[in-house]
Amino acid sequence: MTNFFQVFRVIVLSWFVTLIAGCGVKNKEVDERPNIVLIMADDLGFSDLGCYGGEIDTPNLNAIAQNGLRFNSFYNTSRCCPSRAALLTGQYPHKAGIGRMTMDMGLPGYRGSLTENTVTIAEVLSQAGYQTGMVGKWHVSETNELEKEKQLKWLSHQENYGEFSDLDSYPTARGFDKFYGNIWGVVDYFDPFALVNGTEQVKEVPDDFYYTDAIGDTAVTYIEDFSRNKEPFFLYVAHCAPHWPLMAPEDLIEKYKDTYTEGWRKIRQERYQNLIDKGILKGDIAQLSEFMFEDQDWEQNEHQKWDTQTMAVHAAMVDRLDKTIGDLIAELKRTGEYDNTVIFFLSDNGASSERPSRYGPGFDRPGSTRSGEEIFYPTEKEAEHLPGSETVYSGIGPVWANTLNAPFRYWKAQVYEGGITTPFIAQWPKEIKDRGQIRDNVFHVIDLMPTIVELAGAEYPSEFNGHEITPEYGISMVETLKKETKPENRQLFWEHFGSAAFRDGDWKIVRRGGNEDWELYNLANDRTEMNNLATENPQKVEEMNAAWQKMAEETNVFPAPK
Repeated sequence: MTNFFQVFRVIVLSWFVTLIAGCGVKNKEVDERPNIVLIMADDLGFSDLGCYGGEIDTPNLNAIAQNGLRFNSFYNTSRCCPSRAALLTGQYPHKAGIGRMTMDMGLPGYRGSLTENTVTIAEVLSQAGYQTGMVGKWHVSETNELEKEKQLKWLSHQENYGEFSDLDSYPTARGFDKFYGNIWGVVDYFDPFALVNGTEQVKEVPDDFYYTDAIGDTAVTYIEDFSRNKEPFFLYVAHCAPHWPLMAPEDLIEKYKDTYTEGWRKIRQERYQNLIDKGILKGDIAQLSEFMFEDQDWEQNEHQKWDTQTMAVHAAMVDRLDKTIGDLIAELKRTGEYDNTVIFFLSDNGASSERPSRYGPGFDRPGSTRSGEEIFYPTEKEAEHLPGSETVYSGIGPVWANTLNAPFRYWKAQVYEGGITTPFIAQWPKEIKDRGQIRDNVFHVIDLMPTIVELAGAEYPSEFNGHEITPEYGISMVETLKKETKPENRQLFWEHFGSAAFRDGDWKIVRRGGNEDWELYNLANDRTEMNNLATENPQKVEEMNAAWQKMAEETNVFPAPK
């Protein structure tokens, strides 16, 4: 009798342990559609990541790349908010109302927020039964500036002037069940402005707060919450890093203090060689473009200390971003969601040439901290105000930007390859079999809407909330995720503050401003835009200019602000 009860007790205990262990993993028999996690960095250089040739320590993104796919011809729109508008809606940015920045200029393509003819990925997936969440940088709501003194006090958390924008334009009004992040664009990483949870202002943060960590921690919490339910989820993780101001924890900056002491050219050459060695680009068609600052000699650089520190902070910001992705992956595995979760990673534009120190306080840049400490804007790279802390506002500047976008020319806000080409990584353990491969297919942020809609088994609407919705411009990537496909000859279009481009198959026209002549490149054998063929092919330029003009009219580039 005693043996019977002992055996019975073991059976019951085993059943109970199995039951408890299974509570953390949802029953995937109910809905086999994948979870989708879309991660966006801000102002990341094309060759910043280790898996794209860089020297920055990014083991988690490297692992995703090794277990998934990397793309070498994935495009954004060249600027923060236009790229976010295009990503969220599947529209070219002007068609979504954000052709420039987030100020309403009274013209259809320049309303400063997502317009009524658009629907977001979250809105489409919510209709299809997905749970939806977002963390991080929104930056597609209208941002209005107060009178200067009030604005500076608002930015410094010393006075409160209410909502940061119309609540009807917040993420929770555009399809996201959950949101924690910033409504405006620029943030103090240690004490962000325009931070909200849902629609409620987050008025204080802990002393040890660092925004990249907060974004990562909240993403992990959302995954934990979503995993308790049977429905799949869509999570949009929009990091601010490594956008200026350059700010990072001191111990992490210290890790990179000696990494950049040999200067721009050496880093650029090493990154290029790594890109070739890894097979991301082919040296015969993607030569290293000329260094855009031939007069700059590192050995004669009187600001070596400043420039070395600048890149150490930038690297630290990317390093910490990568760590949060590792935490996200660990949570997906812990909850049993990993195998059937699609992860996409990209940047909103190339590395930025901006020198915010020259802008000074105003609009989205505070003049002091919450406690009243002065914030410095060192225009001359003063050694006593090195980047990294909360009290210094600075960026990497054009020379480092040219380096970080190797092998391309130019940077953010220009639509040469250096401004619009992003690293793009896709992982889906359940379905991607060609792990570690490089894809040459040409894709654009407008393609994420149709791709995610197909993955979710959803339907893009022709009407939503009583408004007629503009059809998608993009194409689905799903077939290319599952198997190697022949690259399509596509037509793609860009315009931003007069900088313009049009790609037709392998041909591309590009110009820096509306009054400049078109340049013409054949990207099939000149990916880095070194050999301008416009003079030799005037008819081709004329044909492509006509196509660009047609798209500009169709997508609300015109009428343009004066």
